[in-house]
Amino acid sequence: MEFKPLSNHVFLEPMEEEKVTKSGIVLPDTAEKEKPTRAKVLAVGPGKRNDKGEVQPVSVKVGDVVIFKKYGPDEVEFDGKKYLVGDEDDILGIIA
Repeated sequence: MEFKPLSNHVFLEPMEEEKVTKSGIVLPDTAEKEKPTRAKVLAVGPGKRNDKGEVQPVSVKVGDVVIFKKYGPDEVEFDGKKYLVGDEDDILGIIA
């Protein structure tokens, strides 16, 4: 199956946060985990229409790694795996 977002929606695959801090501290699995804020873009919609009826394309593309608002995108299950779907406005930036 394939998922094709509509309008300015973006289909994201959450990325696991590192389990070792920069100073070398290993975080155990029992540590409280927050929702990830990094994800890989898997699919994007065509864009949102402006007041003139023109489609404004989405700024991100498939393959980009992005940082998003913690509580912005909705979690969905697709083919037995958890993904995120949100508006382009939920994305704060692209990691280069």
